[in-house]
Amino acid sequence: MGATGSKLEKALGDQFPEGERYFGLENFGNTCYCNSVLQALYFCVPFREQLLEYYGNIKNPGDIEENLLTCLAELFMQISTQKKKTGVIAPKRFVQRVKKENELFRGYMHQDAHEFLNFLLNELVDILEKEVSSAKGSKEHSSPSEKIPNGIHVAQANGVRKEPLVTWVHKNFQGILTNETKCLRCETVTARDETFLDLSLDIEQNSSITSCLKNFSSTETLNAEDKFFCDKCCSLQEAQKRMKIKKPPHILVIHLKRFKYMEQLGRYKKLSYRVVFPLELKLTNTMEDADCEYSLFGVVVHVGSGPNHGHYVSLVKSHNHWLFFDDENVEMIDESAVQTSFGSAQEYASNTDHGYILFYESLASNNDH
Repeated sequence: MGATGSKLEKALGDQFPEGERYFGLENFGNTCYCNSVLQALYFCVPFREQLLEYYGNIKNPGDIEENLLTCLAELFMQISTQKKKTGVIAPKRFVQRVKKENELFRGYMHQDAHEFLNFLLNELVDILEKEVSSAKGSKEHSSPSEKIPNGIHVAQANGVRKEPLVTWVHKNFQGILTNETKCLRCETVTARDETFLDLSLDIEQNSSITSCLKNFSSTETLNAEDKFFCDKCCSLQEAQKRMKIKKPPHILVIHLKRFKYMEQLGRYKKLSYRVVFPLELKLTNTMEDADCEYSLFGVVVHVGSGPNHGHYVSLVKSHNHWLFFDDENVEMIDESAVQTSFGSAQEYASNTDHGYILFYESLASNNDH
């Protein structure tokens, strides 16, 4: 452990970023799904900073009831305030809390990193929303834009209708999709907005994130038994449907659907398809207006040939250096090493490291925080 730490410090030398900490996380029996996601979130700097600010605003941490948010904040605080620059930390309290909150993660089975990320972000949002509503109850006269305890901003009503609460978790990860359906008889377009914290994309062999996003937003015709009930025609009609990104998030999380249920096998199969993901991504085909540019800073990689076993590691960009986190181990890697997790052009290849969850930060958001 000490050797790994000193090796990393030697590799970075005087380029070691001021105030940064690179710590591996101990594995408590198949908890790599959790460790890999935690590292990606820790190096999602706006999220980390707001979480630590939230924690700093708690007057008496001893008085507050422990929950997943406080456990995560304590863990991030513990890492960021270490005297040493590198080493290993045991996220024991956090993992215990995860298991207590969700029976899905209780056993020692191989878990899904995407399910865990989804559960974690939704749980954090729930906790923050409950805190705001209880704070509102005790502080009825505060104006909508006032800052209330624990660093949460309450969304202001937009004069049209009361918007749902936007927490700092939403501000980082939430985007808005528009589901447009056009009746082919009267040509009326029905649009329905829905929010998302990550995008799950279907994948194809020898494809790219850009082509997967194009497919995600491609037009689908609803006919035969899939006809759409048009309110204007008051009947079922053929229609065209498509999904567009109306508001892109600051942090775009893309989940590649590598685990597919195979009817004929009666089980899930891992798709090792080669899907190229760029270091710089332009969202062009999904946006109404100008291109939205993103930079890749994290990749959760699934290692292994099947869905029910294997291992998770993460590749993270920090201060223009790429790092490889594998539970307790942390190493510096070359930027070109990211390409080794694109996937395989052949079905049976020796390399089973496949990019599974991608974390992109909006280049525009650097000016917004």
